[in-house]
Amino acid sequence: MSGLYKPLVLGLGAASVLLVVYVLYRMDEVDGDRVHIEIRPLAALAYFGWLLVEIAKSNWAVTKVVLSPSMPIGQHMFSVPYNQRTDLGQVIYANSITLTPGTLTVETDVGFFLVHALSYAPEDMGALADMDARVAAIEKSEAA
Repeated sequence: MSGLYKPLVLGLGAASVLLVVYVLYRMDEVDGDRVHIEIRPLAALAYFGWLLVEIAKSNWAVTKVVLSPSMPIGQHMFSVPYNQRTDLGQVIYANSITLTPGTLTVETDVGFFLVHALSYAPEDMGALADMDARVAAIEKSEAA
């Protein structure tokens, strides 16, 4: 990305890529830890499109709160249950909460996340339940 295309720079870049691939290969032989991706690709694309719209709407709401002279901030920490069966599904859901402005996934536990909201309202639980259902829908079913 530097704009230098000299043979030495390209050679060192290729050598470092090969070294990293070799180290990762050796690490995989030792622990065998792999992430199994069990999501439906088209459903995931639709979800990420929906998430972008939700991020924009939430960003607008947070901007209004922050720029308001009275700053109507109602901070709150609460538990949010999740229904994802895979680790990847849980990561997508937790990161989706964090990506949405005004909310942050603080802690994960079995069956629920601890979330901090900048401006909490009881109807936020409904929106989070909708997000949970959408993330669960992108996971492949156990029979597939």
